Amino acid sequence: MNQNRNLYPVERLMEFAARQPQRAWLHQPQPSGAKMWTWGEALGQVARMANALKAMDLPVGSRIAISGRNTAHWFFADLAIAMAGHVSVGLYPKQAEKTTRYILDHSQARVLFLGPAEDAQALRDLVSDNNIYTIALPYAGVPNCNARWDELVDAHTPMEHYRRPTPDSLMTLVYTSGTTGNPKGVMITYGALQWSGAALVRHFPAEGAERLFSYLPLAHLLERAAVEFASLEWGAEVHFLEDLNDFAEQLKMVAPTRFFGVPLVYGRFHKGLLEQIPERRLRALMRVPLLRGWLRRKLLSGIGLHNTHACVVGSAPTPVATVKFFREVLGIELLEGYGQTENMAYCSANLPGQTRAGSVGRPFSDANVRIAEDGEIQCRHPGLMMGYYQDSKKSAEAFTADGYLCTGDKGRIDEDGYLYITGRVKDIFKTAKGKYVAPAPIEGALAKSEYIDQLCLVGSQLSQPVMLVSLTAAARKLRRPEVERWLQSDMDQVNNNLEAHEKIAKLLLVGEQWSIDEGLLTPTLKVRREAVEDRYSAQLAACTEDRERQLVWLY
Repeated sequence: MNQNRNLYPVERLMEFAARQPQRAWLHQPQPSGAKMWTWGEALGQVARMANALKAMDLPVGSRIAISGRNTAHWFFADLAIAMAGHVSVGLYPKQAEKTTRYILDHSQARVLFLGPAEDAQALRDLVSDNNIYTIALPYAGVPNCNARWDELVDAHTPMEHYRRPTPDSLMTLVYTSGTTGNPKGVMITYGALQWSGAALVRHFPAEGAERLFSYLPLAHLLERAAVEFASLEWGAEVHFLEDLNDFAEQLKMVAPTRFFGVPLVYGRFHKGLLEQIPERRLRALMRVPLLRGWLRRKLLSGIGLHNTHACVVGSAPTPVATVKFFREVLGIELLEGYGQTENMAYCSANLPGQTRAGSVGRPFSDANVRIAEDGEIQCRHPGLMMGYYQDSKKSAEAFTADGYLCTGDKGRIDEDGYLYITGRVKDIFKTAKGKYVAPAPIEGALAKSEYIDQLCLVGSQLSQPVMLVSLTAAARKLRRPEVERWLQSDMDQVNNNLEAHEKIAKLLLVGEQWSIDEGLLTPTLKVRREAVEDRYSAQLAACTEDRERQLVWLY
């Protein structure tokens, strides 16, 4: 469809509803059966709720929060807030109470759309004394609120006169999931969103009828941009995940044409397939021409990616071994990209046919990427954030004098123009010997081990770095001597390529998988390094006394 690239999300919805009102857009699985909304029905829900919000007589630009799992009504609420002239604020499911309280207080939220989540009742209790008006989304398990979505929609006619905001008007506050400290409220304007969306569509145009699978938190910019806003650009169908426990089965049922994930998800696909067929045997079978195509289809169908023509990965570094496995064995290019909330996820990406394992692709020409003298990646383009909400000091620190965004990531660009992330400035630690270590490349090198599920390198105040490791479910079933033999070999290979001060002194094998609930992972499944280091501080202190063993079981 030849669309006007200057439209905002609400206008895109209005355009699709006018052109194809009966075409399916959103699919919501529910215990009582799947529910589908067409573009026309979706506009009806959004316009009626926008009128309900207008009737509350809130000041223009009031902040309105949205909580709960990914649902069709998360989209509806987001668009209704924009149509009514207000500013949306996403909340992560199962977020720490102190973080949720901080975001609601800091953003001065006036209304909360309460969606389905394990912590829905706790969130309802949290806001009960905060003078925040609550609206329950129509899903099972959502507690009683001041009003229910369906009641408000039924009681109001559709809003008829949408006033287009100016490009510099604030559309949404996206709070960073942050690994340390309080989250920062990134101010995204309509102009920044529209420019970035149009730019990304140029690089990733629609290929026929697109079908997307929404499962990563919508409070995070990656899911919002790659699924919600992208569906409004492409006219794509969106299918939501009802229950995380059903992820594997639902992904196979949806069979998306594009799949967006974080490295942990692709890593689990990789290791899950190797549990079925060892990699050496799998690669041997792929060398047989008559078997290759059939086996690839079978493997991809088994994980739900058989219709996928683009697999995008972001949010954290992806192990090179996983990228190569998908390309060489499954015939799929993992399009690893790099971006941040602060730059609307627009910086660089591996494009189809132009990928290089280990890199995050070539910087987009209009992203104006440069490497500063200290190695920091910086960029400047019209999609940058306005700043951090109510924090002029950090806003000023985020930009250089000539207007470049300071990403806080260190990187290098090779002779062919590919960008490599070499570490996060705040993740670099100093050992007790006074040597600085960047953990990301070392973690990425060891992550290729088929026995490792999660890992985190620590070393602040230690004489030598130590790797904390969580094993895969398959590895936990094996005899310890076998696991130790393979892990020792993997660690030795990694250490052979490191400087003396970077070498891993020990692997500490932990007995649990790190989770969001425990505060050890961010909602986008990145390891909270300081939290992990604090969790195992006693074991780390004890292991320094043991100079003999290189592998230590903590369970």
